Amino acid sequence: MIFDTRSHPRTAPLLERATRELSQADPLFRDLIRRIGPCELAIRRRGAYFPALVEAIVYQQLSGKAASRILERFRALFPSRRFPTAEQVARISDARLRSAGLSPQKTSYVKDLARRTADGSFPLRRISAMEDAEVMRRLTEIKGIGPWTAEMFLIFTLGRPDILPVTDLGIRKAVQRLYGMESLPSPSSLAELGRRWEPHRSVAAWYLWASVDGQQGQKNTESPE
Repeated sequence: MIFDTRSHPRTAPLLERATRELSQADPLFRDLIRRIGPCELAIRRRGAYFPALVEAIVYQQLSGKAASRILERFRALFPSRRFPTAEQVARISDARLRSAGLSPQKTSYVKDLARRTADGSFPLRRISAMEDAEVMRRLTEIKGIGPWTAEMFLIFTLGRPDILPVTDLGIRKAVQRLYGMESLPSPSSLAELGRRWEPHRSVAAWYLWASVDGQQGQKNTESPE
């Protein structure tokens, strides 16, 4: 998935504090932060929850370019230039969604999300008030949304500061390189290592992604789902 990482001015003091405390907590991270520069983690516009989850489903297991084309065709199915509402997506036929390039499986995922959101069985409007664990539980009840996608939502949409996606391949590769490990760390060992980065593990994740990608403009994460 591709994320715009231009930070909002109001987040800058929080990011500066996080990078300062990460540097103090871990000497290797201090060197990484110096090499990459200021954190540019950005949060989506507040309330754009349904679009974020649809995009997450579309991007799963696809290159950024291919997913972007499908998303463009998906949006073109609806008359408004705005992203379609859950009610609009729930009403459209599966055949039309597949015509945009969605696989039958992803079509079922998007429709399940839209129906649950439209009928209120998935309380998307109240999700920002939930604790991290409750957000994870609610999201993973929806077809096609696993722990990794829920973690991306927590970081990049809700702006939660202390999320470490321990199954993400890009992060595991970055940790292996940073700490000179012979093999990829397991999710459990990465979770243990990540305790030193609390309560700023989302910013730590951003730096680890940046160290693998070699770019700060966009982040290409590798989904295990």
